Amino acid sequence: MNVFKLEEYLTKHEFTAKYLLCCSDAQSFAMAELVSMAGGKDKELWDKLTLGYTEPYGHPALRQRIAALYPGLSAEHILCFAGAQEGIFCALTTLIEPQDHVVVITPCYQSLFEVPRAKGADITQIALREENAWRIDLDAVKSALRPTTKCVIVNFPHNPTGQIITEEELKGLIDLCAARGIWLFCDEVYRLLGQTDSAPHAPPAASLYDKALSLGVMSKAFGMAGLRVGWIACKNKDIIHKMKLMKDYVSICNSAPSEILSMIALDHKETILARNNKIVAQNLKLLDIFLGDHAHLFEWVRPQGGCVGFVKYKGKDGVDAFCARLIEKQNVLLMPASVYDFPGNYFRIGFGRVNMPACLEQLHAFLEAEHV
Repeated sequence: MNVFKLEEYLTKHEFTAKYLLCCSDAQSFAMAELVSMAGGKDKELWDKLTLGYTEPYGHPALRQRIAALYPGLSAEHILCFAGAQEGIFCALTTLIEPQDHVVVITPCYQSLFEVPRAKGADITQIALREENAWRIDLDAVKSALRPTTKCVIVNFPHNPTGQIITEEELKGLIDLCAARGIWLFCDEVYRLLGQTDSAPHAPPAASLYDKALSLGVMSKAFGMAGLRVGWIACKNKDIIHKMKLMKDYVSICNSAPSEILSMIALDHKETILARNNKIVAQNLKLLDIFLGDHAHLFEWVRPQGGCVGFVKYKGKDGVDAFCARLIEKQNVLLMPASVYDFPGNYFRIGFGRVNMPACLEQLHAFLEAEHV
């Protein structure tokens, strides 16, 4: 496979940069804080936990709690993975065969098109456009479909633009797929984060369509990336089993402590999500002010979901040079669009963490020093 540009970029900078202004996850929790939430059976499970193997499909109680996020689904429709990345790999390796045609909405997490490409699929990428407010173009998707199209792959709320898909748009996409028996893979890792009354998020695709796979994870909305627990929800139990057979060649099963900690978090999801959504809302207000104050340099389509946005940089030097100087001189990390193989002077900014105001202060100091 090709080098995973985003992960290689983060490997180089994420653990050395002091001010991370491109993070794609919500604020994390201290271990003691999460464990203190446990009560009743969860506390007993944690206290008596032994570090043995876990069930390949995921702990039954964990799968039940995940299924509660998907109207109409039950635990048998959930398969747990060691993070969302493993879910992407197992699902698309299982679904895609050589000579299949796959439609992918871009920009996106690189594995969403690299895994089908590695299986020998013919890939059609449909780029979201800023002039269309980064919204999905159903006419473009329809035009891209072929008799050999096996799967359509989308990511909403979208990383890196923060755009959502509406329920009407999602149902329109499902109609296109259902008419041709096409699988729909939906990366929905931000679905519970950043929602507003004026821009409600669509229901999970797996609740609406028998051949939809909805990807979820503890990393993004819950802010618990270190647990490495993800999942796929799908009504089709046959494909759930086939993905489990692929998982047998990868992680085999999840970490036992991570499963119990995920259960504790899901049992307190309202509290956790309320805290993280409050941080996102507050940071968005600060970004509105900051980008307005520096409108000669930056502009964006304001995100409607998740905790990342795609900002256009108007400087003459170009976004890659700008981001390189920023990390070198001010120790502030942004993510240029080139990491996504996406053209144009854009960078990803993250606003899910409590230290974002401090990061913005450093960015402001850099701009003042550069006299821009």
